[in-house]
Amino acid sequence: MRILFVGDEASLPAELSEFIADLGEEWHTTTVVDGHAAMAAVAGSSLDAVIVSPYLPDMDATTLLGQIRTLRPETIRVALIDAQQGNRPPPARLIGIAHRFLPLPLAPEVLLEALSSLEELRELLDSPRLRDAIGRIEKLPSPPHLYMSLTRALEHDDDADSNEVAKLVAADPAIAAKVLQLSNSAFFSSGRTISDLRTAVTRLGLSTLRDLVLASEVFSASTLSAAERNALQQRALLASRLAARLLPASSAELGATAALLADIGLLLPGVRNERTDPAVPGAEDGRPGHAEAGAYLLGLWGLPMPIVEAVGFHLQPQRSNTRSFWVTGAVHVALALVNGEAVDEDYLQRANVLHKLPEWREHANALMGLSPAEA
Repeated sequence: MRILFVGDEASLPAELSEFIADLGEEWHTTTVVDGHAAMAAVAGSSLDAVIVSPYLPDMDATTLLGQIRTLRPETIRVALIDAQQGNRPPPARLIGIAHRFLPLPLAPEVLLEALSSLEELRELLDSPRLRDAIGRIEKLPSPPHLYMSLTRALEHDDDADSNEVAKLVAADPAIAAKVLQLSNSAFFSSGRTISDLRTAVTRLGLSTLRDLVLASEVFSASTLSAAERNALQQRALLASRLAARLLPASSAELGATAALLADIGLLLPGVRNERTDPAVPGAEDGRPGHAEAGAYLLGLWGLPMPIVEAVGFHLQPQRSNTRSFWVTGAVHVALALVNGEAVDEDYLQRANVLHKLPEWREHANALMGLSPAEA
């Protein structure tokens, strides 16, 4: 992997480059101190990733990354964010240009994890056409910052109470309103109206709340009509709950999140809906499929690889690197049942779980409120 660091010694200490160099011959790093030198390096050779400090002497990170996007749209763009900003999201313009955000000071293990996940993503979706198509999109859906802040808060404090979580959600009034709306919808409410966020947190549980926050952030994109967004969101929430039921407790949250995000590629302009417009062998259609495009976007956001892989392969689970029935399989089954589509029974047979399909259909019908006759 060819990596360009842009910044001074304070932001990018020499030991970081040495740390990467020690990983092996396939890792190559170059360091420059300002934007003009970075553009010269980018113009001179193709790069896999560019990591930019927020403190450059000649231009801001947003300007530099924007120029890199124009010149090398396939290059992964990483912005470093000063940790003193706390949980505040990056500036809106930077969100629209950078693919990944990492904290300063940058720890070697954090850098390694980020670069390793990007390398895995390349191996999973090794398509120059796809990288170029996603790279040219001028405004990608924003990474779900409130969801990630909520996840970090819960990871650092297992005893975080409902008041603290509610304060995080309340920081974004639009999402807070959406969470209350969804928590009062038919399949989350037990009949009693929920009127405050603390009660919503207590009633829903933290895992469900995070899914609601994630859905509210992800499906706020303007590429779809309000009706289309609402329908997509409702199907995603149903599939999320079903996928969690199909997996053991240790994997349920991974499955729920992956199912929730499985169709995120439909929010991107210029992609092909693989359900309504499947690829035709030999046909000249340069548009990427929505499953692989969505997976690539989530990989750039830094979501766990089991989620990225499940999103990328949920329509073709036999392509998964995992041969046993796990997250990809659960997302495939959940989305197929919620959308009324055929389940890949050959795949389930090879995974030794085909006998469970009738039970899973019953779970899906119960979630969707269908009687046996209607199903």
